[in-house]
Amino acid sequence: MVNEQMANLKNTPFTEIHIALGAKMAEFAGFNMPIQYPTGINQEHMIVREGVGVFDVSHMGEFWVKGEHALDFLQYITTNDLSVIAAGKAQYTCMPNGKGGIVDDLIIYKYSTTKYLMVVNAGNIDKDWTWVNKVLCDKIQGNNPEWADIKLENASERYGQLAVQGPKAVELLQLLTDADLKSIDYYAFREWSFAGVQGVILSNTGYTGAGGFELYFPAEKGKQIWDALFEVGKPFGLAPIGLGARDSLRLEKWYCLYGHDIDDTTSPLEAGLGWITKLDAKDFIDRDFLKAQKAEGVKRKLVHFECLERAIPRNGYDICDEAGNTIGHVTSGIMLPNTKVGIGMGYVRTPFAKKENIIYIRIREKLQPAKIV
Repeated sequence: MVNEQMANLKNTPFTEIHIALGAKMAEFAGFNMPIQYPTGINQEHMIVREGVGVFDVSHMGEFWVKGEHALDFLQYITTNDLSVIAAGKAQYTCMPNGKGGIVDDLIIYKYSTTKYLMVVNAGNIDKDWTWVNKVLCDKIQGNNPEWADIKLENASERYGQLAVQGPKAVELLQLLTDADLKSIDYYAFREWSFAGVQGVILSNTGYTGAGGFELYFPAEKGKQIWDALFEVGKPFGLAPIGLGARDSLRLEKWYCLYGHDIDDTTSPLEAGLGWITKLDAKDFIDRDFLKAQKAEGVKRKLVHFECLERAIPRNGYDICDEAGNTIGHVTSGIMLPNTKVGIGMGYVRTPFAKKENIIYIRIREKLQPAKIV
């Protein structure tokens, strides 16, 4: 049964390479993905923090949005203010679901005022595609018939994507392109030739907090780019990194993971994403709801915590007060490879969400103390 399930999963341009390298493969968002390589998650984590690693993130989704009213549409379906960024820049944002929750968090790349690329989470591709089409259709049939000029394209299957992350990433990548990577600011991008492939999107973004670039390219060019990276990457100690270390790296930097820390039931304000929720800049889905929620104050907040004793918090564990009363739940948790400290994120009732406050994680019926950081 397991083999049958794995056979039905989607592959990326690099699946066979991962298997040949001995990666532990598992289902993630409908794809057959590498969780870790024989080196192990802890070592992979440190490779990215101290050197450079490459992640296969080809499972992510890409939607093109084009047309005279493309900006108006994107402003309406997302919380951040896309009008403030210039062409060649990217923006982190989220899509509210009309019920106070989050459809997805995503990055939008601005090519011009009439051309944008949305990069969405792998597990949400179908849901997001249905959502953006429904909203557009409803608005065209409603009070925005002029939006009929907008063209949406789900190009997810046409793209491969690699994230090259770590303090040595830029130096390595520069050997494969004549684009001046140091001139591409954080959350900026450029289309350029890379490893002999034309039109590669070189994006100064990533979800590790270690620096580096994300590369988008035609899926059929994936092996060419992979081979070129590892050829020039030998002196840098370049290594393939699995989704296990991707998770530990993002959690170490307190980055949210959709489906764990944010979802259709969490509002951006509860999740600490008020900084991408521009309530006074424009009209958008759920704006009135979020304005009211901000005025009233949220009843729960996403907090970051460190365990004070040796313990590993896990998704779903209860968060308690000193008396053992449940005040929330853990959404993500790990033990950091370098410090061996258990850290996590979770929602707690607002009165308990103050920095330095001591909370307790219920692990196998024992209350493990942790401090909100």
